Amino acid sequence: MIAYPTSVVQHRGCGLNRGGKVMTSFPVNELRAQFPAIQKAGNFIFLENGGGSQVPQSVIDAVINHLTDFNVQRMAKYRHSEGVDRSLQAARESVAILVNAYRPEEISFGLNATSFMRLVSLGIAKTLESRNEIVVTDMDHDANIATWTALEADGAKIVWWHMRNDGTLHTDDLKPLVTRRTRLVACTATAHSIGTIVDVAAVGKITKAAGAEFFVDSVHYGPHGLIDVQAWGCDYLVCSGYKNFSPHMGFLWGRYDALCALPTFKEDFIPDVPPYKIEVGTFAYENVAGMNAAVLYLEAIGRRMLPGTGHSRRAAIAAAMLSITDYELTLSKAMIAALKRLGAKIYGISENDRMTQRVPTICFSLAGVSPQDFATRMGEAGVGLRDGHMFAPRLMKRLGLSIETGAIRVSMVHYNTIEEIERFETIAHSILSERKS
Repeated sequence: MIAYPTSVVQHRGCGLNRGGKVMTSFPVNELRAQFPAIQKAGNFIFLENGGGSQVPQSVIDAVINHLTDFNVQRMAKYRHSEGVDRSLQAARESVAILVNAYRPEEISFGLNATSFMRLVSLGIAKTLESRNEIVVTDMDHDANIATWTALEADGAKIVWWHMRNDGTLHTDDLKPLVTRRTRLVACTATAHSIGTIVDVAAVGKITKAAGAEFFVDSVHYGPHGLIDVQAWGCDYLVCSGYKNFSPHMGFLWGRYDALCALPTFKEDFIPDVPPYKIEVGTFAYENVAGMNAAVLYLEAIGRRMLPGTGHSRRAAIAAAMLSITDYELTLSKAMIAALKRLGAKIYGISENDRMTQRVPTICFSLAGVSPQDFATRMGEAGVGLRDGHMFAPRLMKRLGLSIETGAIRVSMVHYNTIEEIERFETIAHSILSERKS
């Protein structure tokens, strides 16, 4: 096995701004200490963070404090209810900064990203008319495909933007698909299955040039990079807290005028403006408080990377996500190198000079062992990972894999370490050796 010196990890994980200044090495061990689940798990390795990241103590505290102090309904004239209103407003402002929204009212909270996808799609269905084409990809989570293909019953025509064999969505392939008949382009910012990053800013420009709208699934990109709805030129974006170091909840960002125009269900007494027209009914306020704490956790990482004081919240988040991206590049390279030594077939980007085009979410298969058997054995040995179709049956078909068996996926975030990758390789090698003997 290859040993990775601490100096190498520190260099690749530095808080580097784009001007090239090294602020400080990435404090992975200090950050891991903030996650009770990691401390409690002992030697267990969380390599299934795409199925849900762990949460820092500050997030747990925020949830507990909300349930203790404000576990009532909002919009009433007593202190506990007023506390709910303040908590939701604070979270709305934090998430607006996280995604670089134009105004906090563009953020709506709810159950999960999938439910928001459906809410938007039902509204889009009522506005198709002559623009009835919806572009979807075969690289996405099925939630961001099926919710749009369902609109064929309402007269929508589905246009497919296909992933190339290099595991990437090429915008040159998108250009001829987007025309004056295009109502909306829907795609992911990062493939939850194979880790490919999509050039969403380029997609936004192509979509806008045709006068269409752009819907981004940012669920899997959220923990890995800086979301910027203004730079991306999108009209709608969904994200889920459970991958972003917070409890299970979801949020929708939408351009304010787009949300105002979107037909939605609501009771007659609810104002027909966001976020009220979107946040119909009661949701888990305590989990939203946790999401606010998760944003503050990221800000704290960024502030230790920035020189001096007085930086804006957005600048701190940007610094955090840049340092996380740099550190995770080290993880991607180390894990892919380990998988190659194990003889794995890696799906998607695996070339060392293309690592910046992916996040450390890696899908693979191993000869002589089924994904289910490998995942079971790894779980028994104290390594959590995922097997199966990854909720992407069309992608499995593209990769030549059956939906019944699928593949194996490891998905890392910034609290994973090189040492964990080395242990994963040792355990995997032992399992494969047993199969051969």
